[in-house]
Amino acid sequence: MSEISAGLVKELREMTGLGMMECKKALTESGGDLGKAEEILRIRSGAKANKASGRIASEGVIGAWVSADARTGALVEINCETDFVAKNGDFVGFARALAEVVAKSAPADAAALGALPIDGTTVEARRQALVQKIGENVTVRRFERIEAGARIGLYLHGTRIGVLVEYDGAEDAGKDVAMHIAFAKPLYLSRSEVPQTVVAREREILEARARESGKPPEIVARMVEGGLNKFLGEITLLGQPFVKDDKQTVGKMLAARKSRVAGYRFLVVGEGLAKKTTDFAVEVAAAAGGGR
Repeated sequence: MSEISAGLVKELREMTGLGMMECKKALTESGGDLGKAEEILRIRSGAKANKASGRIASEGVIGAWVSADARTGALVEINCETDFVAKNGDFVGFARALAEVVAKSAPADAAALGALPIDGTTVEARRQALVQKIGENVTVRRFERIEAGARIGLYLHGTRIGVLVEYDGAEDAGKDVAMHIAFAKPLYLSRSEVPQTVVAREREILEARARESGKPPEIVARMVEGGLNKFLGEITLLGQPFVKDDKQTVGKMLAARKSRVAGYRFLVVGEGLAKKTTDFAVEVAAAAGGGR
């Protein structure tokens, strides 16, 4: 097989938090398959599950809007090429205006959003005009919308993370949960929402890891169940330790405040996008006329 690239090793290190040599060895064994290499490391080294939401790779902002009655809200991610433009007032204003359009009109997708009216023109025409004005490409990547039967709480972490929470109960509980989600980025609301395929895959990994310990079967079984409970707590909102008081879970905090979360949405700028990388040595050689 071809040689394992440094870029692939770096990506696996970011996913697992393990050392370069461990990652390179796992990639070699997996034939360069990133997913299989991650699984090998999880079995052998107890590496945590990869959280793609932590890999921020592009510039841009999250625009947000919530109605005055706190029943309808939306988040919109728009991207640009540099962090300089991400701070531009017109760019940030465009994102906020789009969030209001999404909340009020409920478009099916980004293409449908582009055809909707805004300020006497269309969203797509406004986007093109912004490109001409700031000199960078601007893309409307995605959006999230909630129309709640109860109330919506909003939390923005700067302009790069936006959270909407549908909740009943204390207003401060809704705000605290939204802030917690921005920090912890739970994949699911509760254990009942975790797909059985996800549970089964984690159980297989835990069983393989436990068998390598050489302990008796009854101990292995307890290790697996304990590990599975910990895993489900880590990926579900209600099971996570509350960011303001890690002695209690989010679920227990809500119960103490007589509050309930029905659902949530969050967006993180650049989540899942690959940032363009440049080989500095090649760039210098090309600038000197030696590139090929």
